[in-house]
Amino acid sequence: MSSTPATPPKVNRIGLDLLPYRGSKTTLCAGCGHNAITERLIEAYWELGIEPWTVAKLSGIGCSSKTPAYFLQQAHGFNGVHGRAPTTATGALLANHTLRAVVVSGDGDTASIGMGHFVHMLRRNVPLVYIVENNGVYGLTKGQFSATADLGAKLKTGATNPLHAVDLCLLGIELGATFVARSFSGDKRQLSAILKAAIAHKGLAVIDVISPCVTFNDHEGSTKSYAYMKDHDEPLHEVDFIPSFADVEVEYEEGESRLVELYDGSKLLLHKLERDYDPSNRIHALEVLHEAARRGEVLTGIIYLDTSRPSFTEILNLCDEPLALLAEDRVRPSRETLELINEEFR
Repeated sequence: MSSTPATPPKVNRIGLDLLPYRGSKTTLCAGCGHNAITERLIEAYWELGIEPWTVAKLSGIGCSSKTPAYFLQQAHGFNGVHGRAPTTATGALLANHTLRAVVVSGDGDTASIGMGHFVHMLRRNVPLVYIVENNGVYGLTKGQFSATADLGAKLKTGATNPLHAVDLCLLGIELGATFVARSFSGDKRQLSAILKAAIAHKGLAVIDVISPCVTFNDHEGSTKSYAYMKDHDEPLHEVDFIPSFADVEVEYEEGESRLVELYDGSKLLLHKLERDYDPSNRIHALEVLHEAARRGEVLTGIIYLDTSRPSFTEILNLCDEPLALLAEDRVRPSRETLELINEEFR
């Protein structure tokens, strides 16, 4: 009896199937927005053909910090102290600037205990992807408000938040990130395109992803629930990403639609808005965020982009080889050199 041969798994441009891009089985709550982000990360790295072993995954403490265990099983990983992922990531990239770093953090991990580390990463423009899985609560400690909880938001207990929220996108633009975006974990298409664009960016990419906590913050009165985001999500523009190895160019006028066939045979319907948004205009990016907040809308899309500013590792003019791999005779000064250095301080 003959059997039908199994269909070989689909592979990406470097010949890998999806398995090396996956990780351990999730232990998060069923329906958690963080799991949807994990799936988009797996797809993004696979579709771009990134070698998993060239990636360093870093995190702090919290539900969000479990995420790196669920994707890129062959990548390097480091789970650091609460709020210190920006610092450990900076150190890792200084030691080996050939790594592709991705940090997965949370709103508590970033906007509270880690705020001091976050802002210095911003001003340095450290070349990595920084994802904030933002649900407005501390999910591991029974759902208290975090620093990103909106003014007037309600807990399941009925308590109302009396404090203004920290807007991580405003901070990112103001203090030095060169790619700033916001998305929603339930918007598969937009989030996927933003992640791929962020991975391809050469500087610091900060992505604030509203990711509802189904256990503590998905009820009526929450401003980070699935229902609230469905009603208040205001996409800034249609976002798509075409990698450089599959470049497709098209020219069309404002207000016109155009169907474009991509490299894999799929089709993309483009519509150019009559009022174009320019993400390179820093002041306008800040203005549209403030205006959206005034209207009670959650602005999503790529909000700010600067491709001209050098990254932290470029500013330091590091040698081509990773510092961590240099031979001792290249990093240890000779006795004569040390004596000259000491003499300068006498």
